[in-house]
Amino acid sequence: MTPLSSSPDPVIDAHLAVALDALLAEQSVTRAAARLHTSPAAMSRTLARLRRLLQDPLLVRAGQTMVPTPRAHALRDEAAAVVRRLGALLSPGTGVDVATLRSTFTVQAADLLGAALTPGLLRLIRQEAPGVSLRFRAEEWEAGPGLREGRIDLEVGAIDHVDPEARVEELVTLRMAAAVRPGHPLTEGTLTPERLAAAEHVVVSRRGRFTGPLDAALAERNLHRRVAVVLPGHLAALTLAARSDVVCLAPVAPRGDAPSPLTDAATALGLRLLDIPLPLPPVTVGMAWHPRHAADGGHAWLRGAVRRTLHAPGARTADGGGLAAAPDRAPPEVVYRHARPSARPRP
Repeated sequence: MTPLSSSPDPVIDAHLAVALDALLAEQSVTRAAARLHTSPAAMSRTLARLRRLLQDPLLVRAGQTMVPTPRAHALRDEAAAVVRRLGALLSPGTGVDVATLRSTFTVQAADLLGAALTPGLLRLIRQEAPGVSLRFRAEEWEAGPGLREGRIDLEVGAIDHVDPEARVEELVTLRMAAAVRPGHPLTEGTLTPERLAAAEHVVVSRRGRFTGPLDAALAERNLHRRVAVVLPGHLAALTLAARSDVVCLAPVAPRGDAPSPLTDAATALGLRLLDIPLPLPPVTVGMAWHPRHAADGGHAWLRGAVRRTLHAPGARTADGGGLAAAPDRAPPEVVYRHARPSARPRP
């Protein structure tokens, strides 16, 4: 029994559809060539190819002009519709109307960042995108494939571990201050490295580490602090500092800048924020996303909303907006740039 022969799929040339539309609309080789920015000779060759393909002359000479054949008349509207659909298919997206957007975005961030972002983001959602919902995830997927696999839409924090293809944007650079309860002994007199080292501290570390940049700065002066407890999140550590004599590090804006929303939690707890009299590295907060979202209008709105929220003025500090003065400490420089951040201490 002879097997059935299968014919190959036809090769579709979109250029022929565009040329056919131009020829039937203009009914002139010369005008069709000008419309498509090609030469009359090239358009004549295309017309000959179309005639062979469709087995119809399409355009025939009638005196000084050319007139369409019945087959050409039948094809004219269909050819124009095909070209319009091709144009829509191959054109960039026209954006998204965020007012009608219905979407849930998953954001990965530490607890302090989540607390700082949520009020501002919710305010923008109510005003601009009421159909958007947010789901915040803890840093359990840090250094994992969450962005690549689509389980996370956006990561906000100290970005230093993402997949090579991820897009990374730095948002704001902060400095660290010592957060203590009102009436804490460190609020009286000058805060020196020796007094800071002598106090009890709470360290924030998701990995349970007892040391950080402050310990390295103290070690250069042959000082060592006592870490009484390590907690995985900043909110718990700030709460402990408000209820005891432990010192907790908290991110604050550089001198001269508007207060950062990341300081709101410390302000709400009534904590005093003291300048640390040691040169500590700045903390850069950025965001990362997968390239699949680069041109998505809804995701672009989310990224813009995060930018606006983090750059919005936050609440003033409990001591009137400033930090207690500390000697020999130059203000760090504010950095805004689009780049992949290096490893930095986490807020």
